[in-house]
Amino acid sequence: MPFRTVAVCAATILAADTAGAQPWPTKPLRIIVMNTPGSGADIVTRLIAAKMSESLGQQVVVDNRAGASGNIGAEITARAAPDGYTLAMITSQQPNVVALYDKLPYDLVNDFAPISLLASAPYFIVVNPALPATTVKELVALAKSKPGSLSYGSAGSGSAPHLATEVFKSMTGINLLHVPYKGTTPALTDTMAGQIQMTVLVAPLVLPAVKAGKVRALGVTAGHRSALAPDIPTVAESVPGYEWSGWYGLVAPARTSPSIIARLNAGQNEAIKSAEFKERLAGVGAEPIGSTPAEYGAHIKAQLDKMKLAIRLAGVHAE
Repeated sequence: MPFRTVAVCAATILAADTAGAQPWPTKPLRIIVMNTPGSGADIVTRLIAAKMSESLGQQVVVDNRAGASGNIGAEITARAAPDGYTLAMITSQQPNVVALYDKLPYDLVNDFAPISLLASAPYFIVVNPALPATTVKELVALAKSKPGSLSYGSAGSGSAPHLATEVFKSMTGINLLHVPYKGTTPALTDTMAGQIQMTVLVAPLVLPAVKAGKVRALGVTAGHRSALAPDIPTVAESVPGYEWSGWYGLVAPARTSPSIIARLNAGQNEAIKSAEFKERLAGVGAEPIGSTPAEYGAHIKAQLDKMKLAIRLAGVHAE
């Protein structure tokens, strides 16, 4: 083979290799949020998206795809190209939904590549200020005196507020009417307006309304009092053994390159170490965590097992 031909072939191969090794990312990324704008997941996602934009050198946009208890956004993510440009914020809501429904268009464990567990946030039981109950015990007593007359709102069947309240009902023996909404924000709005009497919502969304006196917080669902509102007792102080916590973490579609997952993980974990980010998270009622992809994957599986047990014990069914 003539030298010139060999040189041309070599140059062609080198160009192909170079093209195949283009730096990532080369275009904007999007993070799908399975909740409405203004929700806890939306707020936390926008905070990390801003930090990721800085570290990746590309714009990271938030794409709200609420509805069907998060199943719409989850399916979109599961079917997206595994190129690292479509991510999703998975929250404690998704194991609840998967445990509740028999058939879904995605598999929470096998259709996603975990990136990192980002943050945790407690939930609070809140009621309309006009409700004659200032403690969890008083709420239980009131509900028992009027079976089925008190209503609570949730972000839809299978959502975290739905299951958290159903477990609460099961453990206290009370009867509450479930009013499902298409997101957490409408449930809070109607609680403030008195259209429903109570709801269980995550701290980033509900604490501003508590501080403004628009709703009354009766208890925090975590296993310990929250530093965000230390005067509010845990639900477990009145209902021993009750515990429910929210969390947030990023995933990508399955089969996304391990090198891309590693870069996203490193960037996210670096971001949550900054004092500024911690302060901003605390401002919306969340606490940074950080993890390896493997640790986050194990967490998702453990939470799924926990939710299956909670649903069985509470006798909750999809509506």
